[in-house]
Amino acid sequence: MARIAGVDLPRRKRIEVGLTYIYGIGPCISKRILQQLNINADTKTDDLSETEINSIRKLIDKDYKVEGELRTEVSMNIKRLMDLGSYRGLRHRKSLPVRGQRTSTNARTRKGPRRSAIKKKGGVKKK
Repeated sequence: MARIAGVDLPRRKRIEVGLTYIYGIGPCISKRILQQLNINADTKTDDLSETEINSIRKLIDKDYKVEGELRTEVSMNIKRLMDLGSYRGLRHRKSLPVRGQRTSTNARTRKGPRRSAIKKKGGVKKK
């Protein structure tokens, strides 16, 4: 099993798809990496030699931010927006959609489950 950037790549998938399991590497970057190293994109992850795995590992470490380093950078960027008090930062703080989506309907993923209005107990008082 190939382990790159702290992620176990799936065994029976093509290496082009397997690399996308690493946070920060999508399909385009995966293709670019394989072209730079002259590795066939249709090769299964199990069939890679140790030298190919090491060359992929070195290239990713040298040229790309992935996994923990990238997650830290993204969270620091969000924290910076929140500290500045910018509009986007306020939306992050209130856990509302940040990029201009409507919120009167939809946005349930970001807002969380519906909260029902609390009804007051009691009613008309008798004399």
